[in-house]
Amino acid sequence: MMNRRLLFVLLGVVACAGILYGGFLLWNSSSGAYAEAATIAEGARDFKELSQRFEDLATEEGAVYAFEVLKRATLPPNTDTHLLGHVVGDQLYLQEGVDGIQYCTQDFRNACSHTIVIGALEEFGGEAALALIRDACKKAPGGPGAYTMCYHGLGHGVFAFYEYSFPETVDFCKKTGTDEYRNREYVECVGGAVMELMGGGGHDPELWEKSREKYLTKEEPLAPCTADYIPDEAKNICIIYLTPRIWEVAGINMGHPEPEKFADAFRLCDLLPRGNKELRDSCYGGFGKEFPTLANNRDIRDMNTLTDEALAKVVSWCKLAPEEGVVPCFTSSLRSLFWGGENNPELSFRFCRVAADDKKLERACYENLGIEIRQYLKGENSEAQCARLPEYAQAVCS
Repeated sequence: MMNRRLLFVLLGVVACAGILYGGFLLWNSSSGAYAEAATIAEGARDFKELSQRFEDLATEEGAVYAFEVLKRATLPPNTDTHLLGHVVGDQLYLQEGVDGIQYCTQDFRNACSHTIVIGALEEFGGEAALALIRDACKKAPGGPGAYTMCYHGLGHGVFAFYEYSFPETVDFCKKTGTDEYRNREYVECVGGAVMELMGGGGHDPELWEKSREKYLTKEEPLAPCTADYIPDEAKNICIIYLTPRIWEVAGINMGHPEPEKFADAFRLCDLLPRGNKELRDSCYGGFGKEFPTLANNRDIRDMNTLTDEALAKVVSWCKLAPEEGVVPCFTSSLRSLFWGGENNPELSFRFCRVAADDKKLERACYENLGIEIRQYLKGENSEAQCARLPEYAQAVCS
């Protein structure tokens, strides 16, 4: 039973994005479709009830339709739309199987493709599913980053599949890596498992809670990333996804964060060896990764609508880090805003302009934006965006 649920979860994640895409083709909001978007959250007492409403809608009207409603829905502030995407994605896998990944766009930060791949793992079992998962991930809609992010979703499912055991999860993730992608599949898989520990548990809440008691110890605020069962090559991504735990230790409420507490949380990164700059940068960068969605009330559905005021908040929060951590935090926020080229590049350019009062950050912003453009955009679009950069940043963009 647990394996079957895991399968549904994995398929659902991938399916989530696909549903949005397919729904867009089949429905036109101007024709009055998706009317439920305005009312589906009315009177919902908690996230569990809201999740059930979307599950029911996906069952009755189809998951693709439900994804489109989720995309448009009026939701309470700080609703975790990524997890709602998983809920709908579960139903997409039930309805479409692995083929559902064709509907999985990047909406809800890959929740759809995550669920599809998890579903495949559950249905076809462990290593036997590897080839099927690789084929599904290569079909995931989106830019060059969609394939590896699909393996991030797999990590969520692998962790649950192995009953929230990190040693077994890491062993499986190692088998996903390829020379073609420099083993990035493996690293992303471990990152997904860490993220599942931070905020998952839908597959088996009781077992998940026990795993948190085991891996998140009071004695070691940066566990499990400092443990030997997380290999050195995966420690950076582990730390990046550990941010919610670091904030929890520092007493930060993600629904209503008090900025002064970010300074306390940043200091926990100082528990990492001073000689390991890469690992320390990852710790600061984890904060930066989370800040844009936090500034948008955790609504990841359309980051392009972030105001300059919200972007300025992100800059100010990163500046609460120790001097060594400001730039790593800031550039990580930029990558989160650019999101592998899936968001409108104008959002990232606005972020750089908001930081223009600080010349060090402005330069770091444009140079790192040039790297992102070179990596994720292609053809005329890449050339056009590179041309918008200051001359000093165009060298890294071309």
